[in-house]
Parts: sequence; structure tokens; C-alpha cells
Amino acid sequence: MIGIDATHAWAAVWTPQDPGQFEWLGLDPTNDQMIDERYIVVGRGRDYADVPPLRGIIYTDSEHSVIDVAVDVVPYSDPIEGDFSHA
Repeated sequence: MIGIDATHAWAAVWTPQDPGQFEWLGLDPTNDQMIDERYIVVGRGRDYADVPPLRGIIYTDSEHSVIDVAVDVVPYSDPIEGDFSHA
């Protein structure tokens, strides 16, 4: 996938399914595919200004500072077993 290690956005459309039922349908134009379990939502917004990956002020001593960011995603297994449906 082109955007696998890069921040990018995709679109979600509220679509009718069975009579009276609706579902969000995710579309990733960067990679020309539908959204599936490989995608992780970290923010929702109308455009980039609503959910930038970095917000705020960074103070540095250099005019040529560069921020490098990487994210590693690993499967999560909950060490605590039990029914938490009431929470």
C-alpha cells in the first residue's frame, strides 16, 4: 500500500443498506481501495485543519530542524479476560 507508513486520510459515506438500515462505507482514494480492518482511525474531521497529526508550537535551536515520526502497529491482546459489556 502506498500510504502504509504515511499519514493520509480517507472518506466515509453514510450509505443505505437493508430497509431502514445505514452503514458507513470507507473509501481510500490514495490506495484505490475500500477501508478494512488494517485502517486505524485516530481522528475524525471535515478536513486537515480539524485533525492535524501534530498541533501546537515546537521550540528548537536550529533553523533546519526536522521532525521524523513513525508508527508501529502490533496486534493487541487483552491480558484480562472477562465480560465488560456492562462498563
